[in-house]
Amino acid sequence: MGDVQSRTPPGAESGPTRADLDSRLSAELASVVAGARRRAVRDGDRQIDTAHLLHSLLESDPEVRAVFESGAHVVRLLGYLVQRSIGYGLQWQGTVEDSGAVPVVTSVKEAGWSPAATTAMEAALERAELRGEPRALGMDLLAGLVADPDCRAVEVLARAGVDVSTLLHRVEAECGQYASGSHGYIGGQGAGH
Repeated sequence: MGDVQSRTPPGAESGPTRADLDSRLSAELASVVAGARRRAVRDGDRQIDTAHLLHSLLESDPEVRAVFESGAHVVRLLGYLVQRSIGYGLQWQGTVEDSGAVPVVTSVKEAGWSPAATTAMEAALERAELRGEPRALGMDLLAGLVADPDCRAVEVLARAGVDVSTLLHRVEAECGQYASGSHGYIGGQGAGH
């Protein structure tokens, strides 16, 4: 047998492919990622960022919407996020989101993701793994988003009047229900009332 040449260019890092990533997401979270990807393309953004992921989570995942203190917060959040391409968020266009607050974990090398969005997704995957679940859920991604105080998603949350530390506490309480075997959000009965 002769020498087999690698098709991986020198210096390129290996990592999960898009199919590998999708296999580690619940069907709902895979839909959220697809929605964020479509939104980024439609808005003319170079990368999926944390605000795209938050927008898609709020639209697609009733468990994520339910963890907010009030429906008014969700409405305000969606209002800011919808305005992204026509006003609020225009300063983000053409820039790479890298808050620098959380070191980027590089095992997901999804092209077109901001470093902060990559880190949030890695956090979601790790949370699922720690629970012993094969797939990450929307609540895992929300926890990953709010863990980075300097990402765009947290900026939007703050502008909409959401207390991020309270939200993180509520998310952690709901994720605790998943870890204890109660899969599914139970109608707003979580901690942090």
